[in-house]
Amino acid sequence: MTDKPVSPAAATPAANALPYNRLSWRLDTFVAGVGRLCSWLWLAVLAVVLSNVFSRFVMNEGSIALEELSWHLFGAAMMLTLGYAVVRDDHVRVDVLREKFSLKAQGWIELVAIVLLALPILYLMIDALVPYAYKAYTFSERSQAPSGLSHRFIFKSVLPLGLMLVAVALFSRGLRCATFLFRFPRQIQPGTDEHDGAHPHP
Repeated sequence: MTDKPVSPAAATPAANALPYNRLSWRLDTFVAGVGRLCSWLWLAVLAVVLSNVFSRFVMNEGSIALEELSWHLFGAAMMLTLGYAVVRDDHVRVDVLREKFSLKAQGWIELVAIVLLALPILYLMIDALVPYAYKAYTFSERSQAPSGLSHRFIFKSVLPLGLMLVAVALFSRGLRCATFLFRFPRQIQPGTDEHDGAHPHP
């Protein structure tokens, strides 16, 4: 398997049990692309942490800015790759009974949970976090530490952005459940439909 082109088809077998439709394939491809791009942030996290350790224990010069940057980059990497985990169905599940149900029952459970629980909760969280980030921008919020980071609105904006990606991924999964249960939207075979605009399977 190769990493190019970026494709949600590299998901786990459980994720691929649900059929794709034209819109869900494009949404999953978008979220997977963003997730893989943002996964490079983990290298930045590693570099900042190692720099901070070297500065503190070798040079005997601690840096509050580097320490804060490591926290913020870690949070950004987590938030911006959550949607990718949903697309690949790699997120942690707590529904211990789900695996004992038929695929149709699993589809109904996922569809109802996405529509009635996940998406409304995400909407409320995003609705609260957008003003939270905007307030940091309007007040030019910075770290309380004198030598800390400024422009904290950049990192605070990552919170609603990451949740938006999760919402897109869950909306796409809901569409796939609808295709599986109701045959609508129409199922496609990614990479074989000349008009679906999708990338071929890796």
